[in-house]
Amino acid sequence: MQGQPIEPPRRTRFIDIADKVIRAGRALGAIAPARLDKDYMLEQAVTNTGLDDFGDPWFERPFEVLLDSVKHEAKLNAAGDFSAMQQFAYLLENRLYAQRWFKRHPEILARPIRRPVVIVGPMRSGTTRLHRLLASDKRFAHMRSFETISPVPRPDFEGVLAGEEEDFRPTLAGRIMKVARLANPRTLSIHPTGPYEPEEELGLLVASMWSMKHDAQWHVPSYAQWCLGESAVPAYRYMADLLRLIGWSQQESSLKPWILKTPQHMLDLPALLEVFPDARLIFTHRDPTRVVGSAASLAWNQTIIYSDDVDPARTGQFWLDKTATMIERMREARAKIPRERMIDIHYDDMDSDWRGTMQRVYRFLEFEIEPALPGMRRYLDRSADLKRKPHRYSLEEFGLTDDEVGERFSDYVETYGVAVDRTDGESGRRLTRR
Repeated sequence: MQGQPIEPPRRTRFIDIADKVIRAGRALGAIAPARLDKDYMLEQAVTNTGLDDFGDPWFERPFEVLLDSVKHEAKLNAAGDFSAMQQFAYLLENRLYAQRWFKRHPEILARPIRRPVVIVGPMRSGTTRLHRLLASDKRFAHMRSFETISPVPRPDFEGVLAGEEEDFRPTLAGRIMKVARLANPRTLSIHPTGPYEPEEELGLLVASMWSMKHDAQWHVPSYAQWCLGESAVPAYRYMADLLRLIGWSQQESSLKPWILKTPQHMLDLPALLEVFPDARLIFTHRDPTRVVGSAASLAWNQTIIYSDDVDPARTGQFWLDKTATMIERMREARAKIPRERMIDIHYDDMDSDWRGTMQRVYRFLEFEIEPALPGMRRYLDRSADLKRKPHRYSLEEFGLTDDEVGERFSDYVETYGVAVDRTDGESGRRLTRR
């Protein structure tokens, strides 16, 4: 909410205890020190799986840049570098297992991905709500949270398909979410989820070591800057292959259009459209003061877990600049997209009239909305249970003001008719159209 300046929240004692335990374990030789070295981690993944094909080696270059940035800029604590090692090891092993599935079942890569519906908007602009409303319609295909965390089935998955085994991935996702909530219980209010909740495909881009997820997790500005100068096409091609694998593992019809969304697409629209040339695009818009404040809060609540040196003003400035870059690149790319391929949706319209707004979306998609309404209502009821507490934040926590952010995005607000809010975010807010 917007209100009196307050200090950003502190991290929980759980992380302080975990950090001390890891340091003590390393001092005693019980826990190996972190070794954020690309060749070492590749070798370890090969040893652990008995496999040696990582697929397109393009990912190694962003991996090198990311590791360099993590080592020299992120200032990770013991819990942070321990977590980074676990994360990278899991991603690399997933790549090896993915290639194994592609070789064993070549029909996976032959699956078409026709006319996906892609939600494109800044972080915290209502993309999750829109995505989950559409995902409640069984006429579309979507990913679930456990598939974002573990997109690649393990070798025993054929037993799962035959009904002889249980897929362990939802259980693993549940355990990871419990640990995440112990590390920072605010995550439940910022991004409510569960193992089977519809989720974005950001984890599929992370598989190529390509993603602004890293910006929200660690302070890695040189990596973020490097990515802006590179083509994301290889990362999106690999994302498409992982989507094919997920569709195959779901035993889902390849005729169903996918519902996709992640804020990363704001930066990478040309790459997305090269890989998915017939995509239909839904652009979401929200008052930039809300977007920047909420994004900074989300990143803060992540980075304080992994580092003891996190500055709120630096976090605020980074996400102010990052949001500006996202909007600038989105506007440049959409200028070349035929108007009939896209639609604009406003966060506040979804608040005031979700059904009328969704009717506009369904007309754009050329689908009848009536069959979808029962599922949408069930989702809205369930979401109230998921989000038990409101996400509270302010620009002031991060060294920013409404006027500063409003001035930075005045042209964006004017061009797209974005509703702006200069009153309290919890009640009685006054919205104006520019």
